[in-house]
Amino acid sequence: MEVPRRPQPASFTLPLPKAGSSVLSPLGAVQTGSKKDPMKEKLQEQKHGTTLKDHFGEEIFSAEREPNVSVDSKLCSQDSFSEDSSISEERLAQEAEEARRKSEEEEAAAKERAAQRQSLAIEELVQSERNYLRLLQVSTVTIRSSLQKLQPPPANLDSMFLFIEDVIDVSSRFLSLLDQKQMQSGDPVFLTTLCNSFLSLSSDIEAAYKEYLANYNNVTVVENTYKQKEALWTEIVKIIKASAPDVNATSLSFFLVMPVQRIARYPLLLQTIQKHTDRTHPAYELLEETAHVSIALNCHINEYKRFREVADKYKKTETLTIKDKINRLNTHSIAKKTARLSQQIKHETGMASKLVDEEFDALEDFFYVLEHGILELLENVETYLDHLHEFLECKTEEFDLDMDGEKAPICYKEITTALRQWILPTFEKRMRTLIHRPLCALRDLLVGPRNLIKKRVDKLLDYEVIEAKSNLSYDEQAVANTYRTINTLLLNELPQFNGLALQMIWSMLGTFSCLHKDLASDMEQLFQSFAQQLPHSSLDSGAFWKWAESAALEGARSLETLCRSVQDTLNAPFVQPLSPSSQRRLKQLTDKHGSEKIYQVVGAVVGSRDLDLNLAKGELVAIISEADSRGDKKRWLVDAGGRRGYVPSSKLIHYHQPTEDPPPTPHLALPEAVTGVRRHSYTPESKPLTVMSQSFFQVVAAYDFTARGSHEVSVRAGEQVHRPGTP
Repeated sequence: MEVPRRPQPASFTLPLPKAGSSVLSPLGAVQTGSKKDPMKEKLQEQKHGTTLKDHFGEEIFSAEREPNVSVDSKLCSQDSFSEDSSISEERLAQEAEEARRKSEEEEAAAKERAAQRQSLAIEELVQSERNYLRLLQVSTVTIRSSLQKLQPPPANLDSMFLFIEDVIDVSSRFLSLLDQKQMQSGDPVFLTTLCNSFLSLSSDIEAAYKEYLANYNNVTVVENTYKQKEALWTEIVKIIKASAPDVNATSLSFFLVMPVQRIARYPLLLQTIQKHTDRTHPAYELLEETAHVSIALNCHINEYKRFREVADKYKKTETLTIKDKINRLNTHSIAKKTARLSQQIKHETGMASKLVDEEFDALEDFFYVLEHGILELLENVETYLDHLHEFLECKTEEFDLDMDGEKAPICYKEITTALRQWILPTFEKRMRTLIHRPLCALRDLLVGPRNLIKKRVDKLLDYEVIEAKSNLSYDEQAVANTYRTINTLLLNELPQFNGLALQMIWSMLGTFSCLHKDLASDMEQLFQSFAQQLPHSSLDSGAFWKWAESAALEGARSLETLCRSVQDTLNAPFVQPLSPSSQRRLKQLTDKHGSEKIYQVVGAVVGSRDLDLNLAKGELVAIISEADSRGDKKRWLVDAGGRRGYVPSSKLIHYHQPTEDPPPTPHLALPEAVTGVRRHSYTPESKPLTVMSQSFFQVVAAYDFTARGSHEVSVRAGEQVHRPGTP
């Protein structure tokens, strides 16, 4: 039986019987004015909804217009519509089920594609890491060793590969952690292992890559110097192509730029894996954390590289001549220095408040205390080594002294020989290696922080000028960024520098003590071998140390007396002979200022400042003021016979005028033509002895002279002597 289709409302009609027909339904004819069943109509409305209601309403309206409609036709139409509605519901259910099944299939296919892409991304990360490590090892081992064999080897070759060993080490450890689990990249647990391995090495990755990237600018500079030498660069290219034929590399930067590219690629690879990983995956949160950590690593490395560039720019000490400084002057530099000076004056006068950073001020004060201690310690060590060297230079054991039969002096000579040839030279070498050289290196390291601290002061003055402004220009923003960078760099790095420098000082002081302990042990061992031959070896310990103490104190007192005597002799006033011009100047100055103001120059004076005089040794001057215009008592204002100026007070000594009468002669002098008779009980009478008086004239010793025998006299430079004879 064919299922009738549902008629459209616009073309809905009922079949009407022909006129005069006697065909009736089994129930009989229906009158035109018969009433509709309201209960049945209500049930139909609930079953078919508004559409059927409207539809039936149209049908009823048509039936009312045609008075000859039969009841059988109406019931058949209603049954057809019920059957058609149930079929539509089944079809809709089938379509919904099919759509749901298709959606599930598409979702499963999407998950499968995402899993494949995730697996490919993980495989790319691991495989690219292996290739990256292989090429780094080729450049570091094969190419570097071949370049070192060149004659002569390229200059600064090691600086190009600086810190690359740390990068290779951390990459090797990362791959070894992945290989320990013996899993494939498609394994769901492998993603967890990958993330845990990266997170565990994140601090080591940052430490290795930040130092390498900060030094990468030096790689390009050195390579450019190689390119300028055509023959050398040709050899380098040949070695590169022979060492790595599978890659089309023609320069060292092809390999050395790989760490720069690799650290920036980690976030991209991890984000790709995260993009194709379902949020319900057990390792999704760990993967998200790993991606964030990789981004933070790049930010930290870039910040560290920027800090290093600023530090390298400002920590250098430039030795510029006056001409270079003048050439650097321009309107911008003059305006900048004027603004700094103006701000400094405002600070000193209280017109503007100074930015105070208590944390930095404490670090700065400790740095300067540390610097002063390092320089003082270095100066003391150098003085100590100089004295030790002078002691070793005086080789008294090489002199042939007459000591036959005297055991003690011979023992002392052997002990001295052992000290000078073995013990003390070894001690001096260890002192220079373990104490002096590290101190010199530490002193050189102080230059960088000191220059940065000074540069911070200048940048702080610039920053204070623009701090109150709401809108900053491009140049002003650069000034503010430079100050913040230097300040942050010092706050981060200066505590570490101070701590390491203090640790080095304590270590060197401990080494200094150990060296002297070893020296004492060696000397004790040396003296024990001669203990039985020394004169005081029979004394017990208490008596020996008492004797040693008394002998040392007696020697110290004798040395002190000798030093005082020498000092008194050196500081004793002396009178040098005066030339006729000096005598005229002496008379002029004495008449003008008085004899108590007359001083003599004891050493050549060369003026180094304004109003300073240039004077020769022995010139006479008169003191006008014992201080300069600023109250400095080390510079005296003097009159040099017409010229007036300043002279160091240490170069002047009070002038002692010689007495007019010469001192009495030690020789016997008798009047002229006076004769005397020398009589001796053991000699016969002789002729009378005629004694003639002799004249003397005064001279001055030009230099020190030490008597070499009993018939000679020791004199000092400038000392007056009298020689008999005629002038």
